[in-house]
Amino acid sequence: LELSLHAAAEWSEDAEALARCRAAIAQADIIVATMLFMEEHIAAVLPALAARAEQCDALVGCLSAGEVIRLTRLGRFRLDGSERGPLALLKRLRGAKKDKEGGSAGAQQMAMLRRLPQILRFIPGTAQDVRAYFLALQYWLAGSDENVANLVRLLVDRYADGPRRALRGRLKVGAPSEYPEVGLYHPRLKGRIAERPERLPAGRGEAGTVGLLVMRSYVLAGNTAHYDGVIAALEARGLRVIPAF
Repeated sequence: LELSLHAAAEWSEDAEALARCRAAIAQADIIVATMLFMEEHIAAVLPALAARAEQCDALVGCLSAGEVIRLTRLGRFRLDGSERGPLALLKRLRGAKKDKEGGSAGAQQMAMLRRLPQILRFIPGTAQDVRAYFLALQYWLAGSDENVANLVRLLVDRYADGPRRALRGRLKVGAPSEYPEVGLYHPRLKGRIAERPERLPAGRGEAGTVGLLVMRSYVLAGNTAHYDGVIAALEARGLRVIPAF
């Protein structure tokens, strides 16, 4: 497995970084394009993605502008705007939208995202490709090391093609690991995440208590050295720290 990652934020100031990204797209067997919203970022790679979409084993466009999402190719599943087959089924499964008094739209969408793969597993054919797309979203939105690894396993296990086709069905793909949407973090906490304050390591707190807001995506990715330094510095001053996301 050769895995490469490319950050759009680097392209405007580093022409070589953009060139590396385009070269990777041109030869990649499986492509995941995500978090592309800014016009300059989309324009930089959209022609390369479009040129590769029908030749690569799979292309997942998610959490991005429509131009990127419409390039999605997973088996027979396309997100090109057609209203037939699986997409029509999804609209029926989604049901009527609740009004603004019915709760958070984001919470409703997340509930649907978790529920749909459980329903679709019993529907044969292209619905299994739809299910793979929603699983990919779940893996990415809760992007821990474990979930990102299983995202790669899922795509290889189901869509590897050509000389790689023998890899299909050979990998053990774990279900998406779920983490609380709202919770607590501490580097000395077992598992690093908790939902109740009493599970946080006891601090002296004689100088007071500080609430520290951190980003969930950083915590799940293990990208926390900057948070850990702030927590340690505050605790060294005798403060009790409650880091929450």
